[in-house]
Amino acid sequence: MLALIPISLSAQNTNLDSIKYQMRYAAKQGLLDKYYPANIDTVYGGYLSTFSYDIKPVEPQDKMIVTQARHTWSTAKAAMFYHDTTYISMSRHGFYFLHDKMWDKQYGGFYNLVARDGTPKSIYKEAYGNAFAIYGLCAYYECSGDTVGLNLAKKAFRWLEKYSHDAVYKGYYQHLNRNGSHVKRTADVPGTSDIGYKDQNSSIHILEALTELYKVWKDPLVKERLQEMLKLIRDTIVTPQGYLQLYFTYDWKPVSYRDSSDAVIKKNHYIDHVSFGHDVETAYLMKEATETLGNMHDAKTAAVGKKMVDIALKNGWDNSLGGFYDEGYYFKNKPGLTITYKSKNWWAQAEALNTLLMFSYMYPNDAMHYLQKFFKEWQYVQTYLIDHEHGDWYEEGLDNEPQRKTALKAQIWKGTYHVFRALMNCINMIEEKGVANK
Repeated sequence: MLALIPISLSAQNTNLDSIKYQMRYAAKQGLLDKYYPANIDTVYGGYLSTFSYDIKPVEPQDKMIVTQARHTWSTAKAAMFYHDTTYISMSRHGFYFLHDKMWDKQYGGFYNLVARDGTPKSIYKEAYGNAFAIYGLCAYYECSGDTVGLNLAKKAFRWLEKYSHDAVYKGYYQHLNRNGSHVKRTADVPGTSDIGYKDQNSSIHILEALTELYKVWKDPLVKERLQEMLKLIRDTIVTPQGYLQLYFTYDWKPVSYRDSSDAVIKKNHYIDHVSFGHDVETAYLMKEATETLGNMHDAKTAAVGKKMVDIALKNGWDNSLGGFYDEGYYFKNKPGLTITYKSKNWWAQAEALNTLLMFSYMYPNDAMHYLQKFFKEWQYVQTYLIDHEHGDWYEEGLDNEPQRKTALKAQIWKGTYHVFRALMNCINMIEEKGVANK
């Protein structure tokens, strides 16, 4: 374990340089080397998804489109980041499984969940999962030059365009039947279910996928959809208060329980709460989208992103130890925002590192503010999230969830993507830019 660095404003350059080397170790020896090639499924193809706290494979090894696509993405990006062609073959391994086992050859679209051998376990499909397939396939094409991978990404985009895109109200239907028709919300669907709603989570990751697709395929329709999703997220899904509304009806009316009792709000918290991690992540994804579109000085989008991060720091940041809490809520009968779930999940902290450092460069007048938070976030990650004995990060910080120390280290919702992207981006920023306003 590399020693934690003291937070000293007089030694910003030294601190960032030290963090860079710590992050290089955390990304390669502490993360990638723990899973690749250990998670390569040499029997059935694709990647093993589930690993114990000490990173041993654990049955059953079901395979979800999101995990498979994210591993395909991570290995592709690692190939380019480290200039190591070994990772290309690992990414190609994921591509083959997506192409041969997860794409529905009868109706099109990617299955959401299959057994280890590729047998479908669910006939339903999701825009979210198909978006990540596009995301991973584009990265695979970028690192390998394999046009078959790009063609499958194009095919998935056209499938979403035909079945998931809403030409009337814009955005995408999340829940789809096998034949592509969208699943409608009926009266017998419980209030706690998201079936039949549009949502922020699939929307921001569709934005992310379209960004990656447009980087490698300058198609006019992809550009139009990328612009559409950016505007929709910025102007509709982000509330005037500066946080993401989680769920909506098809015509983009917010699904809110704020006028209900505290008991009803608690029961339906999954559908309606403030997710600080998503707010911070979305600020980055919007910035990435504007740059890919060539709008390097999109002041309106930048202002919305800054507001989101500033509000998240004000309301969802632990001023004592650092890190963003998982959930909060604006109760009608209480002042301000109440933290309703104090756990600090791994992906939100990873995304925070990326966005906070990025903001220290974007906003010179506030550079020290964001940089201090970045230092504290990394210190939190080093102390409570990174498993310095076995590798990888715990699913939640041990300050509030000590039981996570022996919980699964990886599963179908937890792979290498969030952490590797954040560390890779931070390393690149530090190497390219050093300390802002030094």
